[in-house]
Amino acid sequence: MILGCIECATEYRLSTPVYRCHCGGLLEIIRDLSSLREVLTREELDRRQAVRQGPLASGVWRYRELVLDVPQDQIISHPEGNTNLYNNQQISRWTDLDNLLLKHEGENPTGSFKDRGMTAGITHAVKNGASVVACASTGNTSSSLASYAALAGIRALVLMPEGMVSVGKLSQTIAYGATTLEVRGDFDQAMAIIEELSQEGQVYILNSINPYRLEGQKTIVFEMIQQMGWAAPDWIALPGGNLGNASGFGKAIEELKDLGLINRRPRLAVIQSEGANPFYNAFKNQFSEFKPVVAETLATAIRIGNPVSYRRAMRAILKTDGVVEQVSDSEILDAKAVVDRAGIGCEPASAAAVAGVRKLVRAGVIKRGETVVALLTGHMLKDPSSIIRYHLGGDGFAAGELANRPIVIEPRLDEVARVLDAAVSTR
Repeated sequence: MILGCIECATEYRLSTPVYRCHCGGLLEIIRDLSSLREVLTREELDRRQAVRQGPLASGVWRYRELVLDVPQDQIISHPEGNTNLYNNQQISRWTDLDNLLLKHEGENPTGSFKDRGMTAGITHAVKNGASVVACASTGNTSSSLASYAALAGIRALVLMPEGMVSVGKLSQTIAYGATTLEVRGDFDQAMAIIEELSQEGQVYILNSINPYRLEGQKTIVFEMIQQMGWAAPDWIALPGGNLGNASGFGKAIEELKDLGLINRRPRLAVIQSEGANPFYNAFKNQFSEFKPVVAETLATAIRIGNPVSYRRAMRAILKTDGVVEQVSDSEILDAKAVVDRAGIGCEPASAAAVAGVRKLVRAGVIKRGETVVALLTGHMLKDPSSIIRYHLGGDGFAAGELANRPIVIEPRLDEVARVLDAAVSTR
């Protein structure tokens, strides 16, 4: 395995703490898969899926040959992964699909998909002697970083945009013990500071610019398709923020195809919020130019205007004949209400994927009979304030179309009966 630049093909040693090439290009891990075709068979991976203890119990390290070459006793893992793949007809009908599946990464240890990348990134950091790990974050990365750093016994430094991180994510980050700095600016400004720190070599960076993190995140696709009996879906839909998942998913699809584990490539559909849509804008002009935007959306996890993984994500869209779509905040919150009402639940950014699927089906891009997996990236309690605003209104927000308001009653049994009768009559 080597680190290679996706722009100029310069190669770096795996132990080198470098995040960008000298040409400014992003780096990725390159491995020779020919020696793994006889090892990583469907049968072997299915055998590992039954393991319940040690590194193979992790939905990341089950695929360790495709993640990171490290002794098992050096792996930093909760474990993570093994998240559910839901088939809910109520949500399928809402999106006008016959077969919509939901891969719920909010079921990871800290409540988001970030744990998959963080176990790989922290493991590499510790293996190479890092004493301080750092990230810029809209909340999920910081929560995961803080947890895994605590697990590894090293210090964590987090930069967050002041006043723009949900209380659920902020509380996790603080509770796990990270040194937390609130930057008077947005995520992109915090990320710029992190990149400056990385150039000075003061800290080990664990944003998605780190190629080892993407090696962990791509296992979402490995596990998803394994759960489907190795039958690849027609589409994989996912939210787009810093575009690390889009990058990792593209890489995962290529590796599965090269290993002969799937027979065809699923298409990627990356969904952005209208208020944070630079990738969508670039897609609409055939990737002829990329312009950052000033991001503003209620889906705080994807409130990013200048995604660092743009080039890798662009390549993933082109290789999979994928698409990029945008949805409004109101569409996101309605989709979230549908997912929540189904008893599954998710944070707002997750619901962007479901809202985007519905929009693409209605536009005829996704066909009704095609199989689609939508990625839910975070747990519903990551952003409880969005739930309250949607259902109760307030703070300048009107209650949503599917609002479920609490009903105030007098402390009498007949009052309960009255409400129940009304509820039954409106079903």
